[in-house]
Amino acid sequence: MGTYATKDIRNIALVGHSGCGKTSLSEAMFFDTGAATRLGRVEDGTTVSDWDDEEKRRHVSINTAVIPCEWKGAKINLLDTPGYADFAGDVIAAVAVADAGLVMVDAVAGAEVGTELTWSYLNERSLPRLVVVNKMDRENANFDKALQSLREHFAGAIVALQVPIGKEHDFRGVVDLMQMKAFVGPKGEMQDIPANLQAEVDKARTLLIEAAAEGNDDLIMKYLEGEELTPEEIQLGLGLGIRAGSIVPVVCTAASANLGVQALMDALVLLAPSPNQSAPVTAVRSNTGDTMTLATDPNGPLAALVFKTVADPYVGRVTFFRVFSGTMHSDSRVFNSRSESEERIPQLFTPRGEQHTNVDVVVAGDIGAVAKLTSTITSDTLCEKAGALQLAKPSYPSPLFAVAISPKTKADSAKLGPALTRLSEEDPTLRWRQEPSTQQTILEGMGDTHIDIAIRRMESKFGVGVETAVPKVPYQESITKNASAMYRHKKQTGGAGQFGEVHLEVKPLARGAGFEYSTDRVFGGVISNSFFPSIEKGIKSVLESGAMAGYPVVDVRVEVFDGKMHPVDSKDIAFQVAGREAFKLAIQQANPVLLEPIMDVAITVPDEYMGDVLSDINTKRARVQGMTQERGRSIVTAQVPLAEMQRYATDLRSITQGRGLFTMTFSHYEVVPAHAAEAIIAEAKREAEKE
Repeated sequence: MGTYATKDIRNIALVGHSGCGKTSLSEAMFFDTGAATRLGRVEDGTTVSDWDDEEKRRHVSINTAVIPCEWKGAKINLLDTPGYADFAGDVIAAVAVADAGLVMVDAVAGAEVGTELTWSYLNERSLPRLVVVNKMDRENANFDKALQSLREHFAGAIVALQVPIGKEHDFRGVVDLMQMKAFVGPKGEMQDIPANLQAEVDKARTLLIEAAAEGNDDLIMKYLEGEELTPEEIQLGLGLGIRAGSIVPVVCTAASANLGVQALMDALVLLAPSPNQSAPVTAVRSNTGDTMTLATDPNGPLAALVFKTVADPYVGRVTFFRVFSGTMHSDSRVFNSRSESEERIPQLFTPRGEQHTNVDVVVAGDIGAVAKLTSTITSDTLCEKAGALQLAKPSYPSPLFAVAISPKTKADSAKLGPALTRLSEEDPTLRWRQEPSTQQTILEGMGDTHIDIAIRRMESKFGVGVETAVPKVPYQESITKNASAMYRHKKQTGGAGQFGEVHLEVKPLARGAGFEYSTDRVFGGVISNSFFPSIEKGIKSVLESGAMAGYPVVDVRVEVFDGKMHPVDSKDIAFQVAGREAFKLAIQQANPVLLEPIMDVAITVPDEYMGDVLSDINTKRARVQGMTQERGRSIVTAQVPLAEMQRYATDLRSITQGRGLFTMTFSHYEVVPAHAAEAIIAEAKREAEKE
């Protein structure tokens, strides 16, 4: 593969709802450009995109695959993204380095929840887009209905760029409304427009020309004066409208039968913006914090964004990047502005699924990869050391699903932390942490499938075996009123004894205030100042281990106001014990309560599932905050205890047949209802007895 000029590159993020045929389309494009000798199938595990063992096993994409297609003097870097919501992080990363989106919809289902989600990702970057209606050869496929569905759900002038030839099983090609020619069969043979379609084609072409003319003042004047626009002027007007986001052209294919694919590639080359036609990106200078604008110039300062990292068992860590400015060279050195370290760049290559093609340079606007970088992770910027830059990092959603993990063996225990760190560096939507309140290792992701694949990768790539469980809810303990208590610790063993007496008062604080400790009320030297830290140490041991159910105690103020000491027997340990026990007694008298985390939840579902979703969430102690409807979708916002949402990703998928989506973020802690608290405390005591 040769080096392409920036103007001849098209970076296209292929996005859409799961199962709409994205991988089949990328396979057909790869085959039609002569890069493959046979057309692979998802069902057989023979596609270029789905090369991962898990993808072959599940017959579903779980990674973004870079599929470069050389077509009519241009290089189309197709970023084939997963459609399954669990792998939204890969979609966001692909959108971050694309110059346009190709949104795929099913010709039978039309716009779906996943379509809306990926459309919103494109909106966040104001990316131009085209739409491809796929599976036109299926029973009940209807291009006009799919087009209408798009218009109902999304803004902008959504106009047909093609007219299908034949319906359902008789679909055999398309009429291109710019070229006014028919493209028929798997080879896209150019033919005249079928006579029976001429009226429909003329009507659709008029709508297309009107949309194109509105993108340019000169064109609209010419159109209004009754003059016919030339094909070049139509292309110009459409290109301007697409880049402005006011026009969304729609084409149609049957990717698995390789119908309409070559006409689609023609449209991408002619209408999708090249990197130097896209909006300039901004970067921050590491040394000054100043913001600067970067043009897509091969001779500019180097700035490359790492959008994906993969641990390959054969070549080590593989880093995928998009060069936004400058040129990356093989056998060179670059600077990582996050880690502030220099990286040696060995042989650069162009990824083609699992295969690699070595290249000497990756110019501004192009996508490349390199192996064996040591300190570079996803979202890092590679640049020149002099005048180091940091490109904006993609914003990833919060995790929705968590498991508690524990190593199977002692050998696994030693490798667990490094393996989890490597996984989270590769995938920013995977996160892990130690939860101090439950003493569990928590792995968080976007769904059960996401977590399941991460655990399989941990075993296959890093040799770490783990067992999983539903995480314990990180409850907290607190108090609701003032209370006082005293405790005298006295121990005589024949030699030097132990003596310490502490009187203290506990007071509740506002939620989130934490812990306060005061000895200002102690007068007359009844307790030496040297013992105050010992008392605090004893109190803090209870803060960590809890006084009711073993959960951390929060939002409490402790005031020591009296006590006694012995001139010989008073020691640090005596006052630690006295402080600890006095604190425990005071808490028991201060109306202690359990606190639970409350989550802000937003659920988006098709209207027909609204009733079922509301019924289900009302059983989860939810407080519904609002309900809105947008373009055939219902959005429910609510506050729900985390204890009820631990496995909601699975529940919602079951209720909505996989068509529902939700987001969840932490809101605050509040008191657990008394009946629920009793059960939690009883369970905690049973577990403590087992230990």
